[in-house]
Amino acid sequence: MPSLRFCGECNNLLYPKSDNNAKILLYQCRNCQYAENAQPDPGMAPCVYKNDLLTIAREQAGETKDLETDPTLQRSNIECPKCSHHEAVFYQDQARRITTNMTLFYYCTNCKYSFRDPKVKHR
Repeated sequence: MPSLRFCGECNNLLYPKSDNNAKILLYQCRNCQYAENAQPDPGMAPCVYKNDLLTIAREQAGETKDLETDPTLQRSNIECPKCSHHEAVFYQDQARRITTNMTLFYYCTNCKYSFRDPKVKHR
């Protein structure tokens, strides 16, 4: 089980930081200049994790559950392309941050189909 590490000078929490020039991982204090090499705990194998959020191949809506009951979302009378119902909630999302603008997604309150406005030109 990983343990928390604390600064040897001011006793604040140490945070992981990479030194790209030396290609090493450090633990560094955010309040003073204290830093130490990141050594795995005895008996533990080192663990590296990379979460790349910018690898989505095409623009798509995120996970949508129970959006029709969310009172904070705005409502629209746009027609659903799947069931022709005239009520949907809508929200904005940006799948590929570097290459796309914010996109307005609609979520039909009847059939729970997620779609974009058909009148708007999409790339």
